[in-house]
Amino acid sequence: MSTRTRLRLGTRSSPLARWQAEWVAARLAELEVDVEFVYISTQGDVRSGPIGNIGGQGVFTKEIQRALLANEIDLAVHSLKDLPTEPVDGLALAAVPPREVCGDALVTNDYANLDELPAGALVGTGSLRRQAQLLHARPDLRVADIRGNVETRLRKLDDGEYQAIILAEAGLTRLELTERIRQTLPKSTMLPAVGQGALGLETRADDTRAMDALAPLNDPATRAAVMAERSLLATLRGGCLAPVGAWGRFENDRLHLDAVVLSRDGRERLF
Repeated sequence: MSTRTRLRLGTRSSPLARWQAEWVAARLAELEVDVEFVYISTQGDVRSGPIGNIGGQGVFTKEIQRALLANEIDLAVHSLKDLPTEPVDGLALAAVPPREVCGDALVTNDYANLDELPAGALVGTGSLRRQAQLLHARPDLRVADIRGNVETRLRKLDDGEYQAIILAEAGLTRLELTERIRQTLPKSTMLPAVGQGALGLETRADDTRAMDALAPLNDPATRAAVMAERSLLATLRGGCLAPVGAWGRFENDRLHLDAVVLSRDGRERLF
């Protein structure tokens, strides 16, 4: 009689993080791997204000990685865009599942698309990348920081604090909130964050049991695309907060990588 593998899965506790963890658990269940959820609060969850002011890179991942290293969990499920490109000794990216959508979405209650936003409209985003690209395309708009999970940001929009907000299409799709999307912004206007829309499944580097269990979840094409994006970001020495956009994908069996680097105010395109 075989003994089923059981893994302790560490994740943040936001609705989106829970969805992602449960998705991974469902895939593992199909492989006869059981999962115990361990919810971990990160620095980015407990502190308010702009992300850049509360620690920058790794604010949503450091505590989960520490739990991995301390053998308190066996598997961490990250939004790959939150995972710093600098490797952590003793940890390994065991799998990157298929990425479906990776773009950014305009959410507004009053306008059909970005072009219809009036001059001076206030747009909420917590991302310097989105801010820079938005102001590059529409320098007549105003941009303000917005914090909180997806539901909190939507509530702030509905309460009239902003005339529009920009969110990741993947998050809205996973939470079944696609009806809130007014426009999926074209990549020619806004390139996504490095790793956006992809999940990163991290384990201890010497944990062959966990790595073997996760291997079937890895999608080679997605992994190659996001690793190209991450290599670019590492070469530029930009963190997940930098105004850098990148989009890797395979077309006709060839890997293509589009990228943009802007000044923070969006006035100057550096790359």
